[in-house]
Amino acid sequence: MKFTDGQWMHQPDITANYPAEAYDIEPTKDGLIVYAPTSAIKHRGDTLKGPLLTVTLSSPMEGVLRVRVEHYRGLNQKVPTIPLMTRGNAPVAIARDERCATITSGNLTARVKAKDGWDLSFESEGRVITRVSGWKGMGYMQRSDGSNYMHTSLSLGVGENVYGLGERFTSFVKNGQVVEIANKDGGTACEQAYKNIPFYLTNKGYGVLVNETGHVSFEVASENVSRVQFSIPGESIEYFVIAGPTPKDVLRRLTALTGRPALPPEWSFGLWLSTSFTTSYDEKTCNSFIDGMRDRDLPLSVFHFDCFWMREFDWCSFEWDPRVFPDPRGTLKRFHERGLKISVWINSYIAQRSPLFAEGAAKGYFIKRTDGSVWQTDQWQPGMAIVDFTNPEACKWFAGHMKRLLDMGVDAIKTDFGERIPTEGVVYHDGSDPAKMHNFYTILYNECVFNAIREVRGEGEAVLFARSAYASGQRFPIHWGGDCWSTFESMAESLRGGLSLSLSGFGFWSHDIGGFEGSSPASIYKRWTAFGLMSSHSRLHGSSTYRIPWAYDDEACDVLRFFTKLKCSLMPYLWATAQEAHTQGIPCMRAMLLEFPDDATCETLDRQYMLGGSLLVSPVFSEDGTVRYFLPKGRWTNLLTNEVREGGWYTEKHGFLSMPLYVRENTLLAVGANNTRPDYDYVAGTTFRVYQLAEGASASCQMHDSKGNPAARVTATRKGGKVSFAIEGTLKNATVEIVGGASAKLPDGAKSFEIKA
Repeated sequence: MKFTDGQWMHQPDITANYPAEAYDIEPTKDGLIVYAPTSAIKHRGDTLKGPLLTVTLSSPMEGVLRVRVEHYRGLNQKVPTIPLMTRGNAPVAIARDERCATITSGNLTARVKAKDGWDLSFESEGRVITRVSGWKGMGYMQRSDGSNYMHTSLSLGVGENVYGLGERFTSFVKNGQVVEIANKDGGTACEQAYKNIPFYLTNKGYGVLVNETGHVSFEVASENVSRVQFSIPGESIEYFVIAGPTPKDVLRRLTALTGRPALPPEWSFGLWLSTSFTTSYDEKTCNSFIDGMRDRDLPLSVFHFDCFWMREFDWCSFEWDPRVFPDPRGTLKRFHERGLKISVWINSYIAQRSPLFAEGAAKGYFIKRTDGSVWQTDQWQPGMAIVDFTNPEACKWFAGHMKRLLDMGVDAIKTDFGERIPTEGVVYHDGSDPAKMHNFYTILYNECVFNAIREVRGEGEAVLFARSAYASGQRFPIHWGGDCWSTFESMAESLRGGLSLSLSGFGFWSHDIGGFEGSSPASIYKRWTAFGLMSSHSRLHGSSTYRIPWAYDDEACDVLRFFTKLKCSLMPYLWATAQEAHTQGIPCMRAMLLEFPDDATCETLDRQYMLGGSLLVSPVFSEDGTVRYFLPKGRWTNLLTNEVREGGWYTEKHGFLSMPLYVRENTLLAVGANNTRPDYDYVAGTTFRVYQLAEGASASCQMHDSKGNPAARVTATRKGGKVSFAIEGTLKNATVEIVGGASAKLPDGAKSFEIKA
């Protein structure tokens, strides 16, 4: 929100109250309390008026500082809060002299100037990374209509770029944008977002999380081009400054604070095929798709039933439409016998015609109006109500229906919607503020479903396909990109959204291959297929048409087969990448700046990415196959052709069975022996490929079992014209290969091995 009118003036309805000085600073055992009057105190009479802002500095964990700015403290308001994985305060070092006071947590220090104006700076690695200083840096804003706002403006340095803020489809670098943190169902072609996260990081080595579930308004180098301002309505604001120094360090700390992604099961990394949205289907139709995939040698892991597995107007009843699925338990059993996992679509809206509506209304399971009646709308489903997940009994009721589906044979649940949650004239069971529940609702919704799956299927088997999210929602993977169009432009905006989400703490992400709305030409479908299979998760899904490849042309089948099998063979590597997301919060799909923070060229790249730490992917976004991409400094090897290239810019044309896929130098890549499914024994028949290993350098490859536990580790070292291998754990029928050179079978049980470089 803009409070100013240019550099000098304010909006006509704004009264601004900015801190004039740190009048009093009180060290405590946990931090600092700073009392900041909004006018200079020249004599005792000046202390008889306000506002007086109270700024509390503390640390929830090492390398993170909490800043809370308050005007009135006496509000009694039930609000949801972002779940934090830490409790209490972390140890800090406090120092004070006549000039300033400091609080230090790990490698992050906040410094408050004690006199001569207002200045709060944050320092890390011996330098100031950002500051709240001077006039307009922080304030309590009063509007003529009686509403109040708190805001903070953090400085940006020369050349400093801002990233993140959730799954945003606008420009990848957020400088110059106004970002409203309010979940909306707007599609991928606008500034609205399904997954709003009040967090940003910059290329200067830090991140900022606003600890707020309600509407947050960001002015990102827009109202003031050298600051990021964030504001919320009310009497207080709290945020965390998170130290790096690298973007990975920031994400590690962010996800340690708000939660790391659960580890999805191995089978979820295979190809998902959907019935699509408004298409007509029954068991015979579904079988024709599955048979078609089998007959064309197209590996398929998950079959997804979208909305119309339930009867029209009944969404959600969680009952199979008996007209087309008279024997749902038998149907799912037959699909399981074909080696498939099953996913079904749901949302948290209960239509008036649903047989569950009367029960939910009678028992108080829905969001209510202020008069106690059920809040209803005709948008989406006629007369629908919305489940109130602040009611523990409603959660049990909803989870019970999920468990019933799981008992029938469902393996994964697509939790659609959760964005259009009312904010006015409604009441929650626990009294939560509706305005602050709007964004947070999706957390309760997805958590309820995720926990139900985990309770039935066990740890490591729970997986969603979720559209909406908020801060901490990364704990319940997987998330997909929402409603995109079937165009190259929408394919590119989807990638921008995914990369922004990955820089907001989310480890696993997918999108609708071929686009959701409309029917793409074969060229777009085939290019999107390559991109989709080189993503962490891969789903064929559309709106009004099936996304089966033979509906496009024969070559589409060849493309889908090639890239699906390639992904399956890369599963030992991708599974190790998934462990990084699960244990460290480092996403599977990584913006180039995450892996190469010191390469200025990588700071703006949004049409290519790293899949894990070693594989560069550059999707093709053109009709004729032309693609321009950048290889950072070093020697890169084409995964498909073994051609070696030096770092730099390249422009070239690719056929549909190709795209720029490059392996980073000094990489030991584990390639699996199975290219028909994602879940298999990764230490049996594995080929360990050595890519451009420099003299004296080493490269390691960690293998994991199906539960994510370390199973084996292989380290390759090049010295004196030879590459030696050290093996921890047991490998079976493995091969070692110097790409472009020698290869050899590795004796079973060997702990060391050596071949010519």
